[in-house]
Amino acid sequence: PYTNFLASAEQSFFDELAEALSVAPVHLRLALLKNVEDGKDPSIAYSAKRMIAVIKLAAEKSNWGTTSRGVHQGFSAYYSHNTHVAEVVDITMKNGQPCVEKVTVAVDCGIVVNPTGAKNQIEGGVIDGIGHAMYGDFSFENGKPQDVNFNTYRLIRMKETPIVETYFVENELSPTGLGEPGLPPAGGALANAIKAATGKIITKQPFIISL
Repeated sequence: PYTNFLASAEQSFFDELAEALSVAPVHLRLALLKNVEDGKDPSIAYSAKRMIAVIKLAAEKSNWGTTSRGVHQGFSAYYSHNTHVAEVVDITMKNGQPCVEKVTVAVDCGIVVNPTGAKNQIEGGVIDGIGHAMYGDFSFENGKPQDVNFNTYRLIRMKETPIVETYFVENELSPTGLGEPGLPPAGGALANAIKAATGKIITKQPFIISL
């Protein structure tokens, strides 16, 4: 799905803008959203107010900007499948490689019908998103795929999976998508955390080839 890679590019670029403008990444997003009026496009259910709420919730629950020494954070917020999601990735650097320790996720998907199922959907999406961003590399040569089975296609491993803390905005609005929306913000948040740790802007996936 296009949202998976578009979110990474968009949200890492937001952090580049924030740095160029000398504005904190979260503050830049909130400032831009204040100028957006809800309900202007009837074809989508995007709400600036709901996005602001998940951004603030993710920042609060992740203790944004107040982590211990050696922990670097990256922020991302994205809307897909009518669901608003914000994520904060905490990484440490070990032997020059990022180790994803924790991902804090704030979600507004309307009323949560099945809390356990919803939590599992988010956790799975986040871990899949981290894995794709870090390791997913599917190339072709002369029209033929270079990987034809999982013995050569790199997936995230159990020891590489982070703790995922998920928080849902409580409301009585109609339920929206949940299988996909947790994945797209993960790559952008990870790229921004790597930038915070190394100063390097990641522009290609998988990230592992750029480190």
